[in-house]
Amino acid sequence: MSIVLYHHPWSRAANVVWMLEELEQAYELRYVDILAGEQSTEAFRQRNRMSKLPSLLDGDTVVSETAAIGVYLADRYSLGQLAPALDDPARGPYLRWCFFAPSVLEPGCAAHSSNWDFKPGSVGWGTWENMLATLEDGIGEGPWLLGDRFTMADVILGGTVAFMLQFKMLEARPAFVAYVERLNQRPARIRSNEKNAAIADAHGLEQS
Repeated sequence: MSIVLYHHPWSRAANVVWMLEELEQAYELRYVDILAGEQSTEAFRQRNRMSKLPSLLDGDTVVSETAAIGVYLADRYSLGQLAPALDDPARGPYLRWCFFAPSVLEPGCAAHSSNWDFKPGSVGWGTWENMLATLEDGIGEGPWLLGDRFTMADVILGGTVAFMLQFKMLEARPAFVAYVERLNQRPARIRSNEKNAAIADAHGLEQS
């Protein structure tokens, strides 16, 4: 088993479990006790200098940052399926939505919920209204970001949308809610939720 995910069920690594379940690749989860600060130990920082999860080890290759992990895994293990081929025109919009999550949606939601004041032209997410409209247009009629074609972009962006809705950091527009409902019906999503919940239970973790 070459794939190892350094994991805690309350971290972004939870979404990487979903990625791995979609790929149907064998993998090992290594629990990192972030509440005890284990991610800040020197041993862990050799894997990820940021002292953050997720961090993925595939053989001798170390990959961090959730979107990068998703793109890497889909390219390596599902090119032409969960990831459009390199010469497929769909590759462009696919990559756009993969990186819309960490570079636009996450910081935009954080800025909005914290009342940070920025000039729209100075930040990657522009205005709150345009960001929401862009996301809504991207989901469209669905069912997925590339129409009838489910890809890793739906795992990366969809997981972020689900998280933001759960913590009320994103307006619960009907298109967003329906999209997450469709994602939650995927067998791989169900399996990953069950695995994350089982690990949380095994370590006595309870959401407040």
